[in-house]
Amino acid sequence: MELDLNAQYSSIMLVDDSTILRDRLAEAFQERGYRVELASNCDEAVEVYRRNPTELAVVDLRMPGRPGLTLISDLKEINPDVLVLILSGFGSISTAIDAIKLGAVNFLPKPADVDDILSAFKRGGAEVDMPETDEEIPVPTLAQAEWEHIHRVLADCSNNISEAARRLGIHRRSLQRKLRKRAP
Repeated sequence: MELDLNAQYSSIMLVDDSTILRDRLAEAFQERGYRVELASNCDEAVEVYRRNPTELAVVDLRMPGRPGLTLISDLKEINPDVLVLILSGFGSISTAIDAIKLGAVNFLPKPADVDDILSAFKRGGAEVDMPETDEEIPVPTLAQAEWEHIHRVLADCSNNISEAARRLGIHRRSLQRKLRKRAP
């Protein structure tokens, strides 16, 4: 019997410093009837979660400030029944194992869409298909790594294009052109 997450759960928190990815996922979850809470880093996520706890949480591994793995215990302390999924473009077997040990139900490499995320929640931690070696984990392309890095720096600069361009060492217009392109 397949678990119907829409019938069982109605709320999800998305914690990711990439506003584009977070907003796309939020819109897709809302279209499926979920109440969605958003945060861009761990500290903000704890504040939002204390005010509006959710049943599910999708947490990015690498964000400005504390890493996503530290958020698992914070959320579980507030609500022991929350199901946490770690999402990352920089995963490794050891990180996935650490996430599961800390209480995450699964670990999913980016890019992932709503169907991938819901499927990972359905599988849960008991049936995680762990690769044998780090080489089997999909490595992000250079374009994906650049895209994620640009958005992390942009988030660190509170979406200030000029400051982000300065930190990245590129011209402001070049950064604007890169941001207008679709995510790889």
